[in-house]
Amino acid sequence: MFPSAPAAGREDTVTLEEAQERATDAAGWVSENWSTWLETGLRILLIIVVAAALRMVIRKTITNLIDRMNRTASAVDGTALGGLLVNAERRRQRSQAIGSVMRSVASFLIVGTAALMILDTFQINLAPLLASAGVAGVAIGFGARNLVTDFLSGVFMILEDQYGVGDTIDAGVATGEVVEVGLRVTKLRGPNGAVWYVRNGEVKRIGNLSQGWATASVEVTVGSGEDLDKVRDTLTEVGAQIAKDEPWNERLWGPVEVLGLDSVLPDSMVVGVSAKTMPAQDVAVERELRWRIKKAFDAAGISIVGGPAEIAEEDAADPSAGMAAPSAYASATSPQSLAASPIPPPASTPKLGK
Repeated sequence: MFPSAPAAGREDTVTLEEAQERATDAAGWVSENWSTWLETGLRILLIIVVAAALRMVIRKTITNLIDRMNRTASAVDGTALGGLLVNAERRRQRSQAIGSVMRSVASFLIVGTAALMILDTFQINLAPLLASAGVAGVAIGFGARNLVTDFLSGVFMILEDQYGVGDTIDAGVATGEVVEVGLRVTKLRGPNGAVWYVRNGEVKRIGNLSQGWATASVEVTVGSGEDLDKVRDTLTEVGAQIAKDEPWNERLWGPVEVLGLDSVLPDSMVVGVSAKTMPAQDVAVERELRWRIKKAFDAAGISIVGGPAEIAEEDAADPSAGMAAPSAYASATSPQSLAASPIPPPASTPKLGK
């Protein structure tokens, strides 16, 4: 028998020597690079551990700081000092919003830096990646510019403490009491109870009616014949009395002043009264002043123009007063009627025939 020839296209059989040589090369390559792999793995693990620990410590520190601010606000709430400062709910929401922003910014910076360090460990060129991220950020910024504007405006409003929960503000597009302050939207409750959601980016100017102090102004209209000295003394007595009574002595931050005559008319005079009050307490003080002034004027016999008029008793009216006087033209035979009647035409006589 003849030996068979090798089949066409059949791969050569790997010999034992070649297998040993390949195994030796692989073992040598692993022995040469295992230290690099171990170093890279340990570096990545160290970056992750440090980033996670740093993030946890910073977030914990921010949370403790916010809790401390809330405890301080709760301690002064309900006291005389708490009346001058912002209320606890306002402080709580403001501190929580600031804490949320700080935690988000810290997490973004730490995680982003750790991700870039890990990519650099793999010897990846970060320049194209950073350039692409910059272009994507610009595109997202243009597409969501309203959202970014609302967010940035909300951050600065909270940091600058322009207003807070419980304040009465005029935001231009709506006016009312602040119910909730967010990073994107501020919630207001209007005078009629409606809830308004105002985007922070749309607020161009803010009038805060609850910061600093307020002014209570009352205009008293009396008759032109009243004694001005008596009016002034009565108003001064009312102002001195309200400054002594609870709780108005705390709401008033200054004496009640009689400003004098605002206007003089033929039948009335307007006297102005003013007082400096706590923020957002001007309306309540004005109502109490009007109440006390009315009672004091009634006791002193001073009439207030515009009040209920006294109806004087009058004699019964003559029933014939509304009737017209009899006319001479009512009778057809009166001389006036005969003089005013038209002259009748002359009667025509018939012609006699010839």
